[in-house]
Amino acid sequence: MPGGGGCFELSVNGELIYSKLKTGEFPDEQKMLAEVGKRLK
Repeated sequence: MPGGGGCFELSVNGELIYSKLKTGEFPDEQKMLAEVGKRLK
């Protein structure tokens, strides 16, 4: 879901997987793809 203010959060089925607001940096793309894949199985 698009957001504003420089936030980037990734959720699957309502579960927060990654938050740029918490870490201050963008996630590793491959790691995030793997995390999403695990949750969609």
